[in-house]
Amino acid sequence: MLSIQNISKVYRKSEKEIRALDRVSLNVNSGEFVAVEGPSGSGKSTLLFAAGSLLAPDEGQILIEDRNPYAMSFDERARVRAERIGFVFQQFHLIPYLTVLENILTPSILLRAENPHEKAMQLIECFGLTDRVHHTLAELSTGERQRTALARALINSPGLILADEPTGNLDRENAEIVIKSLVEFAEKGGSVLLVTHDAYAVKYATRTLHLENGRVRDD
Repeated sequence: MLSIQNISKVYRKSEKEIRALDRVSLNVNSGEFVAVEGPSGSGKSTLLFAAGSLLAPDEGQILIEDRNPYAMSFDERARVRAERIGFVFQQFHLIPYLTVLENILTPSILLRAENPHEKAMQLIECFGLTDRVHHTLAELSTGERQRTALARALINSPGLILADEPTGNLDRENAEIVIKSLVEFAEKGGSVLLVTHDAYAVKYATRTLHLENGRVRDD
């Protein structure tokens, strides 16, 4: 599903260079739940953004189902993200003035999917958000916001979910809902790449990589 081949990424500020990723390689297959752990500044989020075709590496190649998103036009790359990748972030990135239902439906707009409303309502019921369908962000708890974000990630039935510290702001009950949903997604043939500090989340992964100073130290 995802092939990361010897990628490097360097950030430059004034005359200083920070090598966020240094020749990192990683494959994530269908049905696999891969966790990436490591200290702050180890390159975890950079790896995730590069994998999601949001941040081009300086060296190396990324393939999503054997296609290089960085060789595509902007519109083609956006469509691949919408069709095949679901994103879940620690800070949710929900649109504050939209309702739960409207936030979940936003990724389906680009694809003009048939009857996305029915799929959205199924996800809302699955994540226990039925009583919050028409509530905006300010009316939701932290756990409800993350469950909304997870439902949004699943609305287009992606093949790959990229999750950046999705349990970082959650209590244990809501963290369990999120992680077990990711496990279920992988068990049904999806692929998950999770970056986290949370030992609870890591124990559910089928593989764990340790990233340090931009390099894979252990797999």
